[in-house]
Amino acid sequence: MLIVGLGNPGSDYAQTRHNIGFMVIDALICRHHATKLSSSSFSGELYKFKNHFLLKPLTYMNLSGESVTKVKQFYKIEETVVIHDDLDLPFGALRFKKGGGHGGHNGLKSIDSKISREYIRIRVGIGKPEHKGEVASYVLSPFFEDEQKNLKDLIEKVCDAVEFLLTHPLDETSSKYTQKRLQC
Repeated sequence: MLIVGLGNPGSDYAQTRHNIGFMVIDALICRHHATKLSSSSFSGELYKFKNHFLLKPLTYMNLSGESVTKVKQFYKIEETVVIHDDLDLPFGALRFKKGGGHGGHNGLKSIDSKISREYIRIRVGIGKPEHKGEVASYVLSPFFEDEQKNLKDLIEKVCDAVEFLLTHPLDETSSKYTQKRLQC
């Protein structure tokens, strides 16, 4: 299975809402002592544990599909899971689905255009700004102080869900890990 965390490369974006996917991948790398693979030809940071791959595309969000496609084709991977931020969900909410629309998320748009929409999505709620015109600055801003206190718990919960998904069907994973907001 290919597990992709969406985000943007560079220290300027490291702790922003849009990088929650990268944060989850980093936690999974630590949990599983994943081995880093040569990634120059994949346009991303690629790691492996057991028979699973962890990918952080380094193409910036709008071109994430390029990196995903390169890894899928090279390793002939069928199943893909994409972990991404979701403005339409309150902070800490988790949703799971296969397929569907991109909801305006540029990373998903890019992946959809390269591999189709038929992949598993783990939607991580980041809340939304008061005004629609603030979306770009909001997703590229750090979490609020009260959210930062709970961010580690949220990342751990997503990691637990990913690990469960590796050995269980999507519907069971969704039933067990879906939450309306972070439950501390």
